[in-house]
Amino acid sequence: MGKFIRGFGYAFSGLGYAFKSQLNFKVHLLTAILVSIAGCWFKLSIAEWLWIIAAIGMVLMAELLNTAIEILVDLVSPEIHPKAKIIKDVAAAAVLVTAITAAIIGLIIFIPKILNYAS
Repeated sequence: MGKFIRGFGYAFSGLGYAFKSQLNFKVHLLTAILVSIAGCWFKLSIAEWLWIIAAIGMVLMAELLNTAIEILVDLVSPEIHPKAKIIKDVAAAAVLVTAITAAIIGLIIFIPKILNYAS
């Protein structure tokens, strides 16, 4: 049981590292907070909240994996190498695709609410 509990400590340590060292993680987290506030303001349905929570989770997870991959690549290939660059670029592209997908989900949910609110 102790190992299980320590695992949470390691995970929170990883979150802390990402928050302290990764600007993009902070931007995604701030965006998640703003979207959550908007969700409360517009009184999202349970189904809409599920989509928003899934999108937020995917973006934060992608950013964390990207950070881990970048650190691992730097560890195993401290010198500049073309394949190391490709690995980092593809990992960053995964974050981009995830963030674009999340933005589309957000637009599908929020645009009708904003238009309805404005009229």
